Amino acid sequence: MTNTTAPVRFLRAAERPATAWRNGGGVTREVAGEPAAGGPDDFRWRVSLADVATAGPFSAFPGVDRVITVVEGPGMALTVDGTEHLVDAPFRPFAFSGDAATNCRLLGGPLVDFNVMTRRGHATADLVLTERPGPIVVPADATVLLVCLSGTATLDGAALARYDAALLTTPATHTLHPEGTTAALTFRSPTRG
Repeated sequence: MTNTTAPVRFLRAAERPATAWRNGGGVTREVAGEPAAGGPDDFRWRVSLADVATAGPFSAFPGVDRVITVVEGPGMALTVDGTEHLVDAPFRPFAFSGDAATNCRLLGGPLVDFNVMTRRGHATADLVLTERPGPIVVPADATVLLVCLSGTATLDGAALARYDAALLTTPATHTLHPEGTTAALTFRSPTRG
């Protein structure tokens, strides 16, 4: 069961089920989304980690902005609407439209990537990858999601292992101490605030 300590909800990697892709090329583990019970067609925002085992086409997500970041493995080449982009450096986010025809070619074997999706007109995301200790401020009009992508981290003294996350929904200031790379996402919705 997920540990909850208001105003922080800890989302442990070990508790995430894996969902196989329709094309058999990998599995996805959803970290968090809004609404929490939203499916692939009715989320405002959604964050996941994917194990990519084979090359192939990405699913289309019309009206969705995507950011993908390699966190483990040799990387990939993404062909987005006919133009190839190398996504081969760890912790370097690549943004593209979910409307685009996108195909993946692996550059040397399986990988793990970090995916952020926001539905246009319903949510925006600001992604910062940090390796330094500092304050995490949760504004009144936002939700903040922290995901430990490498090493470990502590949030207000609570430990986060690799791929663990913390969801912050109440305005407050927290203290983050990463021992590796942690993603800090700030989500805002035009319908909030």
